[in-house]
Amino acid sequence: MSDAIHQVTIRGRVQGVGYRYWVEQQARARGLEGWVRNRRDGSVEALFAGPPDLVSRMIALCRRGPASARVDAVEEEPANADALRLRRPGERFSVLPTI
Repeated sequence: MSDAIHQVTIRGRVQGVGYRYWVEQQARARGLEGWVRNRRDGSVEALFAGPPDLVSRMIALCRRGPASARVDAVEEEPANADALRLRRPGERFSVLPTI
C-alpha cells in the first residue's frame, strides 16, 4: 500500500503551549515524515506522510493536542510529495520557521 500525505491546519490555543514540539515528538514516535510550523495567524500547520493508518491516527491526535492546548478546529487535505521538500536536508520530520 502506498503512503498517504496529508496537510493539516490546527486552530485554537495552539501557539505558546508546546504544540509544535508535541507534534514533532508524536510524529517521530510513529515514524512519520513531514514537518510542522507556526503561522502568523495563530494556527499551526503540519504535513504528515506515511502509512495511511498512522497518518489518520496522527491527525486524530492533533484534534486533541497536548494538555496545555485548546484545539478548536483541524482542517485536513491531501497533499503531494512536493510538500515534503520543505523539510530540512537529512531530516525525516522538521520543525520549520513561522510563516
